[in-house]
Amino acid sequence: MLKAGIVGLPNVGKSTLFNAVTRTRNAEAANYPFCTIDPNVGVVTVPDERLNVMAEISKTQKIIPAAIEFVDIAGLVEGASEGAGLGNKFLANIREVDAIVQVVRCFNNDDIIHELGSVDPIRDIEIINSELILADIAALQKRKESRAKKAKSGDKESKKEVELIDKLLPHLDAGKPALTLELSDDEQITLRDFFLLSSKRTIFACNVTEDELAETQKNPDGHDMVAKVREYAAASHNAEAIVISARIEEELVELDAEEVKEFLADMGIEDSGVSTLIRGVYHLLGLRTYITSGEKETRAWTIREGDKAPAAAGVIHGDFERGFIAAEVCAYEDLVAAGSKNAAKEAGKLRIEGKEYVVKDGDIIEFRFNV
Repeated sequence: MLKAGIVGLPNVGKSTLFNAVTRTRNAEAANYPFCTIDPNVGVVTVPDERLNVMAEISKTQKIIPAAIEFVDIAGLVEGASEGAGLGNKFLANIREVDAIVQVVRCFNNDDIIHELGSVDPIRDIEIINSELILADIAALQKRKESRAKKAKSGDKESKKEVELIDKLLPHLDAGKPALTLELSDDEQITLRDFFLLSSKRTIFACNVTEDELAETQKNPDGHDMVAKVREYAAASHNAEAIVISARIEEELVELDAEEVKEFLADMGIEDSGVSTLIRGVYHLLGLRTYITSGEKETRAWTIREGDKAPAAAGVIHGDFERGFIAAEVCAYEDLVAAGSKNAAKEAGKLRIEGKEYVVKDGDIIEFRFNV
């Protein structure tokens, strides 16, 4: 299962957000740095209203959503790349995740101490980015030293690595993450072996107060700090910034689904910020969902973007991929509009696809196989 790491400076709302995302109390949320020393891990279900609709059509009570892992990582301080605070542990934990959720404090509150004495979301982001980049520079310089001799003697792989490192270092020295450097497909493959921290896809979570949430979700550019983060995220990482209120989300932990809807409606909020964040991370990781639905269960299956039908079948069972014959496919919107699988078939919306079919997010599929 792919992992997303929740990172940020101390006291920006990381652990509170983790509690909300995982609907647990695993991470101690305290008003002091480093209250999370060992990363907490939680399996998070991906909100998907399509499953409820399909369960109703199929008349089944059992719903199994898609899931991903979230990891709450210890707060970082300036100098982490040189071992300050819990820097080494922090960087090692980030290296193990597949994507980063960077929590950014976008609210003023004298009762909640900011590590640096003032609230400045762009400064906070740049501190974390700088530490990741500095750690990558040190790792690349070390790697270059170990590969240089082989490269000079004609070793093709070592030469390829050194050439890529020479391309990466000036980019990183300019304060730009490895993620934003334009590379060829072959260079992208080589880059994966470097396990660079700044090459991980990132999504920014702008943490605002309870009173600001509804208005800021409707008009994020109307909130000065959030607007700056959105602009910075797009320019520096080509990334998305989502508005959340970690404190509100944590309060929702104690409520059931209906109570959550009522609570949010009373606040003038259509959807939970955390729901949006989870879906955003799922897509950030390059994951997509197809659905199977019948009398026994309605289930979301996780595939990678671009997966073809046999690979998608293999997610259910290896025999499905090995003995793949065809996939009976209907787009979610078409099946819902028709009202049933039989009606969709009569309307010509149900089709048979072969091995080269690229599965689309939301496809309703039944596989034919023979082993």
